Amino acid sequence: MLKRLLVANRGEIALRIIRSCRELGIESIAVHSSADAGAPHTLAADRAIAIGPAPASESYLSIPAIIRAAQSAGADAIHPGYGFLSENPRFAEACAAAGIIFVGPPSQAIARMGSKIEARRLAAAAGVPVVPGETPNDQSDRGIAAAIDRIGLPALIKASAGGGGKGMRRVTDAADITQAIEAARREATGAFGDGTLYVEKLIDAARHVEIQVFADHRGQAVHLFERECSVQRRHQKVIEESPSPALTPELRARMTTAAVAMARTVEYRNAGTIEFLVDGSSFHFLEMNTRLQVEHAVTEQVTGLDLVRAQLLVASGEPLPWTQAQIAQRGHAIEARVYAEDPAQGFLPQAGRLAVYRAPHIPGVRVDSGVAEGSEISVYYDPMLAKVIATAESRPLAINRLAAALRALDIEGVRTNVPFLIRVLELPDFRDGRIDTGFLDREGARLAAEHPAVAIARPRSPAPERSRDPWDSTGTDVTRTSRGPRGRPATSKPQGRGASGGRSAPSEGAGRAVTAPMPATVLRINVKPGDAVKKGDVLVLLEAMKMELPVRATDAGFVAAIRCREGELVDADAVLLEWQ
Repeated sequence: MLKRLLVANRGEIALRIIRSCRELGIESIAVHSSADAGAPHTLAADRAIAIGPAPASESYLSIPAIIRAAQSAGADAIHPGYGFLSENPRFAEACAAAGIIFVGPPSQAIARMGSKIEARRLAAAAGVPVVPGETPNDQSDRGIAAAIDRIGLPALIKASAGGGGKGMRRVTDAADITQAIEAARREATGAFGDGTLYVEKLIDAARHVEIQVFADHRGQAVHLFERECSVQRRHQKVIEESPSPALTPELRARMTTAAVAMARTVEYRNAGTIEFLVDGSSFHFLEMNTRLQVEHAVTEQVTGLDLVRAQLLVASGEPLPWTQAQIAQRGHAIEARVYAEDPAQGFLPQAGRLAVYRAPHIPGVRVDSGVAEGSEISVYYDPMLAKVIATAESRPLAINRLAAALRALDIEGVRTNVPFLIRVLELPDFRDGRIDTGFLDREGARLAAEHPAVAIARPRSPAPERSRDPWDSTGTDVTRTSRGPRGRPATSKPQGRGASGGRSAPSEGAGRAVTAPMPATVLRINVKPGDAVKKGDVLVLLEAMKMELPVRATDAGFVAAIRCREGELVDADAVLLEWQ
């Protein structure tokens, strides 16, 4: 058995792994960036080690920093959690080179399934149908564009190295191809440290259903049934459940058989997930996630099995703790992801301090969270606050129990998507199981407008002139125009840090000031003083909480002054530029 484990992650998944370590008598070592000093996962672990500054690229994505931390602590194993370095074969190789056990599959399996060309070839070899697509050898923008041209529109540009909707862009118009490629590559590089892209044909009105698989070093491979993940917004999962309301026993048997065959074909070890698109009675292989999934709790609740404990046992060289015949689905489990975001402002991520955080204590409800009252929600990381999972003997009761738990969740200090989640659960189409991957793209804007977010620490002023999705690169308009009484430019109130590093109210007589909608890093400035701009032009590209935020002109004008620098971290309402 492992003696000392370093957890190379943060938030709720770090706490989840630490909990299993405690149950098994394994000493746990947390790592943290400067932004996470004193975070709940650092307090829960037996020991915590600082690994770098707040940006993930200099801390949680730094392989040398994590290996050094493990060696200094005398750790014999590293668990990567999900996201960050969990699907990076170089990290698994670095662990092996340092004589440290990587809690996950072999680096060869990660690399094979991380290569979408190889993954598709292996799926076909296992007899599994695949979605049309390709990973071009020419990874230039021109090479990706050529692949899109060969596959045809509509298409999806996807990050080869990761999942979770990061580095993914939907393209339906040829005019948007170049911008979508650039955005997907930047986001993939920032989230996974790898900007490799691939392209798939977009299949509309399909379901996203994934199969949890597990394999050990002794040739045993099993499945733990399916998870329905079709309720997504911009390819980011929002609600997951098991069993899927769409699978018949016959279709479930075919999909689980295909998933286990895929795991055997790739000589897989430890926990993994095979993802499929389901269209009626047919299914297509999407990809394999070579890690634990965010939504693994859903599977734990319906099977009664501890996946993290099993990961640690298998990593220790022990056999799987259960056979296929011992694994069964019982009842229904459903999970909602609670985010610090404002649905009424296009699901704009929120940063700030949690003045109040109280999780519900309801029988049949599990809350996995990485925050506590007083936690600071940072602009550097994903804005997920918690996963709320309800389990019951039937799907309708599980849905009702989840809605009750969400109503009892008390959060103050930042806006959240809780009212939006409750409204989704109340929709007749959702309750009847009539969902697909485009469900929230069709319903989300209406639901967000009907149920504004709640719990904010202070009023935000000035308010945005429009509320559209800030992550939609084809139609975003989140520019804030600072105005005083009667429409005059606001000049008396400081608006945040400008390029000089001080407080940068708009210059007298400069006209209107474009301000940041939230704390963010300035990725790119697309204009210079004197430039003419038209409505819809992207003036500045910001990045916050691992997502890109294009700030667009609300109407035509001329740039008067630039008040920020590329690479600068700006406050909410900071003046980015002035225009007339």
